[in-house]
Amino acid sequence: MLSYQHQYHAGNLADVHKHALLATMLDRLAQKDKPLTYMETHAGRGLYDLGSAEAQKTGEAGAGIARIERLGWFAGDHPYARALAAVRARHGADAYPGSPLIASELLRPDDRVLLAELHPQEQAALAEALLPYAAHSRKVDGLAMAIAQTPPEPRRGLMLIDPSYEVKADYEALPALIGQVHRKWNVGIIALWYPILADGRHRQMLEELRALKAPKAMVHEVRFPPARAGHGMVGSGLYVLNTPYGTEDEARRLSALYARL
Repeated sequence: MLSYQHQYHAGNLADVHKHALLATMLDRLAQKDKPLTYMETHAGRGLYDLGSAEAQKTGEAGAGIARIERLGWFAGDHPYARALAAVRARHGADAYPGSPLIASELLRPDDRVLLAELHPQEQAALAEALLPYAAHSRKVDGLAMAIAQTPPEPRRGLMLIDPSYEVKADYEALPALIGQVHRKWNVGIIALWYPILADGRHRQMLEELRALKAPKAMVHEVRFPPARAGHGMVGSGLYVLNTPYGTEDEARRLSALYARL
């Protein structure tokens, strides 16, 4: 069982990037009066306490969402800000939503939310966090679910792939898997988050993703200072296939904001 625990990193600058774009895409999809499916392959626990010892130990949330909110990056009507406010109203001022709760807050009763998380403790915490919502989590391998559950019903929708990247195989397997999912679900929006590390290990994966020549593909990357001395992550990337209208506008806005950090 892999050891990655996101509670040490929740609310960091990479989360802000990923979650702001995810919320923008889901908000766009939800504006149409048609149901949709949201799928996530590596859901985590869904809800994080930024006042916890784990979050305080790294200081990543302080340098991330706490700083960003002081800078006023997101107006109250931004879908990311709306999801944050809703989760804090339920769980307190130190609560931070992972992507499963962001999706659950922004989507509608007729929409379907299907989440995979293989780690038993994380999956148990996720199931508890989802109790107020009409969302379903499974203790299954997320990449296997991505193949088995596509095309979903409803066919409109978005899949977020967000592995831990603890092993090299994560980088090597994803382009082929995304190509396979796209062939099965050609109308689906597929979003892959990846870390930008100082050694540039994501570059080969990105070259292979671009070689797919997928429709309406967007690659958006932001850079930021390391959270602490010796920390290897220096940026955040998102590859999106079948990018929803308006996402690139938000991406450009975020690029300008991150460039000022």
